[in-house]
Amino acid sequence: MRLLSGLLDGREQLWWMTDHGPLRVSDVAALLGHGDQEWTMMRYLADLEHSRDLVHSWWIWAQKQGIKTERVPDVTLAPVPQPSKILCVGLNYRPHVTESQMDIPEYPVFFNKYGNAVLGPGMAVHPPTDAREMDYEAELVMIMGRRAKNVAESAALEYVAGYCNGNDLSARDLQFRTNQWLLGKTADGFGPMGPYMVTVDEIQHPDQLEIVGRRNGIEVQHSNTRQMIFSCAYLISYISRYITLEPGDVIFTGTPEGVILGQPPAQRQWLKSGEKISVSVEGLGELTTLIGEWQS
Repeated sequence: MRLLSGLLDGREQLWWMTDHGPLRVSDVAALLGHGDQEWTMMRYLADLEHSRDLVHSWWIWAQKQGIKTERVPDVTLAPVPQPSKILCVGLNYRPHVTESQMDIPEYPVFFNKYGNAVLGPGMAVHPPTDAREMDYEAELVMIMGRRAKNVAESAALEYVAGYCNGNDLSARDLQFRTNQWLLGKTADGFGPMGPYMVTVDEIQHPDQLEIVGRRNGIEVQHSNTRQMIFSCAYLISYISRYITLEPGDVIFTGTPEGVILGQPPAQRQWLKSGEKISVSVEGLGELTTLIGEWQS
């Protein structure tokens, strides 16, 4: 299933994304006598063991019946609009480590973003006034569906609800102003995700997915998640030793080579207002982000 979050009449709602457009989950639930309350992504994730089969059965029924709805989102949000944790992995593709002129990490390099960074598909980011070196980072994002504490690597993917595209937007001048990356990584809107979450049953091998980043329609990043130094399962297992992961937490798994920072200094053309960045991970649709005006 492809599950989309959006606003309708000011309230967050959950939709299936179909070949004919969004179909609201609560509309189908009501037709089947389950119109007790509106569905959101967090309601779906909070009781995944039950809701996954239930919502999937509704989805199968709706397809067979040819159900459609005219109630489409007023605004499309990130799949998880308010994650409790946003964990990001740096330097997780060998060619990206090389272009960044850094050493291959012995352990995963983590940093975090906050909820203010979350941005939905097609929205514009407005960088801070003094963030002059704006860069893109196409990434695969994991969305957790079960509480994970000290989980084995062999079982780690069982805790994932689904996957989506992500863009770890980075202001390099702010990122390297000090030896802590935080400021350049989690300004408002610096964590676009979407356009929807694809459930795990449709993504059998997250470590074997093509990943492409485009700048104004021109391909600038192209790799495969098999190039990651630390696999999806390893990342979850490793994180869960120290940080309990909860449903709705998201993990940005790192970016491949091709970022602006990896180019020779004289050739770097940082992002400018009016540009469009897109991320396409195999099977996950396309996430687009507009570069808006700088905040004054």
